[in-house]
Amino acid sequence: MARQITGKKPKNMKKTMKNFLAYLGMHKFALILVGVLAIFSAGANLFGTYLLQPIIDNYIVPKDYDGLFTAVVFMGIMYACGAVCTAVYKQLMTRTSQKIVKEIRQDLFDKMQSLPLRFFDTNTHGDVMSHFTNDLDTVQDAMNNCFDNLIQSFTMITGTLIAIFILNWKLSLIVMISMISMYLMIQYYSKRSKYYFSHQQAAMGNLNGFIEEMVDGVKVVKVFNHEQKNFEEFERRNERLRIASTNALTYSGRTIPTVVSMSYLNYAIVACIGGFFAIAGNIGLGALASYLVYVRQTAAPINQFTQQLNFMLAAMAGAERIFTMMDESEEIDEGKVTLARVRILEDGTMQECKENTGHWAWRHPHDGQIELVPLRGDVRFHDVVFGYEPGVTILKGINLYAKPGQKIAFVGSTGAGKTTITNLINRFYDIESGSITYDGIDVKLIKKDDLRRSISVVLQDTHLFTGTIADNIRYGNLHADMDDVIEAAKLANAHSFIKRLPNGYDTMLTGDGANLSQGQRQLLAIARAAIANPPVLILDEATSSIDTRTEKLIEKGMDRLMENRTVFVIAHRLSTVRNSKAIMVLDHGEIIERGSHDELIAQKGRYYQLYTGQFELD
Repeated sequence: MARQITGKKPKNMKKTMKNFLAYLGMHKFALILVGVLAIFSAGANLFGTYLLQPIIDNYIVPKDYDGLFTAVVFMGIMYACGAVCTAVYKQLMTRTSQKIVKEIRQDLFDKMQSLPLRFFDTNTHGDVMSHFTNDLDTVQDAMNNCFDNLIQSFTMITGTLIAIFILNWKLSLIVMISMISMYLMIQYYSKRSKYYFSHQQAAMGNLNGFIEEMVDGVKVVKVFNHEQKNFEEFERRNERLRIASTNALTYSGRTIPTVVSMSYLNYAIVACIGGFFAIAGNIGLGALASYLVYVRQTAAPINQFTQQLNFMLAAMAGAERIFTMMDESEEIDEGKVTLARVRILEDGTMQECKENTGHWAWRHPHDGQIELVPLRGDVRFHDVVFGYEPGVTILKGINLYAKPGQKIAFVGSTGAGKTTITNLINRFYDIESGSITYDGIDVKLIKKDDLRRSISVVLQDTHLFTGTIADNIRYGNLHADMDDVIEAAKLANAHSFIKRLPNGYDTMLTGDGANLSQGQRQLLAIARAAIANPPVLILDEATSSIDTRTEKLIEKGMDRLMENRTVFVIAHRLSTVRNSKAIMVLDHGEIIERGSHDELIAQKGRYYQLYTGQFELD
């Protein structure tokens, strides 16, 4: 099967090569050794061919059998050394290339984890994943096959040209014309195959996207009897892929036969003219034999060098996309305030300690001193203005406070800014103006890792990782033991269904917990939040995927989970926010009503309309 050449090249080759060479530089001695061995391997092949001249002229024609035996043994040793060099540099190149790709992959993953959410808002998951798959695979393929082959092919081409001009410069002019013709033919076919391979990739992506969409929506397809219509659309897309693939493989498949045919023709012409030269005494028999072998092997290195160069350029395009992602701005974290374990002394003061006492404080360095501020969960917004995009304001002068232990609810239409407020508490995004304080400390002063460690979030879209149920619950606190895991599950009322599973807490979850119901997955997410034992809890549509019966089942557990914690609740189901200390009604980034459930009902405003069904949440 012909390899695909997309024709895409890096936009900034200089910068890409600089970044790429930085990784190669960490393995420069291994790569230099690969280059030396590749040159020696090619040199052994070239020199072995050149030895045909003295063997024929000095030993075969004069019938010197002893000298012939010695020369043949020497030639065999030369080729054997070349073969050993090839085996060694191939193995060394494989090991080195895998190390380099591993380092790039590690740096890319580390970079991905340090990028802000804003990056993932503007780049699809498929685009991000393509850096780890397609782009890295292209780089890996080039490192495994191109680097050493380019050196060897270049050495073979250069050495062959030097040798044939030494042997007979007149015949070499014919060979040069043939080599240039082969190069131009390779370039033509490569250009055409690149064009059609790009069409093939587009058609393949179009077809794969259609298949993926149909697999995801197979139930809807069957409900509306859409199978025949889908099959007809599949046939159209499949036919487009067939045509594009046929054209691409036609041109790529012509390259090698055309080059081989041209090399045969060149060989025949040179052999005929060389024969006349030998009869006329212009070239020796040994020199002609050696010359013809060189001519016979010119096509392979030219074809290989051209193709490997194209593959290397394609790999640099993939590397450029990887390095572009690595150049993305990371999350800015200038915070100095950290979380610290403390013990409460008899006089009520706090003392920093290493053991787990269950008490935490903010370690706040300022004015040359360290102040320990109790971690309580007091969150306040002061005239906060924010927008995801410049010039598009989402929150307009938000003022609110949540005292320790209070439950604050946000209701409003989609796009009103409910989730945005909770995202700002975590500092997933930075505000444009105003301030947000946590226990009296501006959140910009708190290190993001410590800030987020003090807050647990239960999202509407539950995500479970591959692993056991216990591992997924423990994700909220990696230091928790099994007793803590079970206690958290009981708190979320997940313990009963977990025990009914065949392997209990050791049940393996795959495919985002596909072997569980949506409600069960949500219960595990709540247990994961509970085990973190944070002072601040954010419930973003946490019970939207749970039926009313299950919701009532976990209501007591949720009450226990929220006890003595500052809780922010976002809910479309207004029955879940009735017992909130304060309910904020948002509309277009502004708080238009606030108060308890009874107070807002008495006002007969927007909340009253929502609660009585006179106004629907969009």
